[in-house]
Amino acid sequence: MSGDNVKNQKQIAVTFRGVRGSTPCHSEATARYGGNTSCVSLAIPDNDPIVFDLGTGLRYFGLEQPNDGTFRGHCLLSHLHWDHTQGLPFFTPILHPGSQFDIYGPPQEDGRTFSDVMLDAIKPPLFPIELDQFPGTLRFHDVTDNDFTLGEAGEVHVKARLVPHIGPTCGYRVTWNGISIAYLSDHQMPYDGSMSASPAALELIDGCDLLIHDSQYLPSEFALKNTWGHCTAEYAAWIAAEAGAKKLALFHHDPGRCDDSLDLVLSNIARLSEVSGVEVFAAAEGLTVYA
Repeated sequence: MSGDNVKNQKQIAVTFRGVRGSTPCHSEATARYGGNTSCVSLAIPDNDPIVFDLGTGLRYFGLEQPNDGTFRGHCLLSHLHWDHTQGLPFFTPILHPGSQFDIYGPPQEDGRTFSDVMLDAIKPPLFPIELDQFPGTLRFHDVTDNDFTLGEAGEVHVKARLVPHIGPTCGYRVTWNGISIAYLSDHQMPYDGSMSASPAALELIDGCDLLIHDSQYLPSEFALKNTWGHCTAEYAAWIAAEAGAKKLALFHHDPGRCDDSLDLVLSNIARLSEVSGVEVFAAAEGLTVYA
């Protein structure tokens, strides 16, 4: 979806291309919410498309884009785990000379740049060709705690902040025309299960129109996996209310969570959020919402 197709020219169209964490999972039991991994696209009027993350859902976003070398776009990558990067070599626009894709992501603690890691990962023998052999142009930009703008007019404002996970991980806030979308796909809640958050996470979410947030675990699962870098849906609801978000999209669904179980999670969280006034929904592949 391009900016020209936004229903209301004063809104951002947010389309969920992949909503799972950890690994793709395709079956009848996951068909309604979808089985592709993390990728969310933003269509902003008169601007090139933006995607959060490069999971397997990126492939389907690519099928809707120009495949004649005219594609221009940006990605705000949270981190370098497989479920957030494995869609890149299957993104069809980069098969065509002239396409340009600017990708922003965190450098590593050992001194390697974001580009170093990606070029080292996508090459033989793990992939048939090297990443820099694709005909399109890929440009990698290191970001940690940065503020920057996108677009020729510089009217799309991006705030990147490091948030707790396993390895360097960015959360993002995109603001245009007074509308803000916050994206914290992978977010480690306190190991003891308590409700507190880093100043960086709260800054990203503060008063946003839509928060897309990690909600991978049930409380019983978190008790066994409390150091795995994620959080519960209850925590997502808490931080949304704490920071004054207007809407919350439960995201990064566990690959073992069937559609019926996700329905139950959503029902429980919606009841919890009635008091705070935060509107809650569960992200589903193919769903477009307007902010």
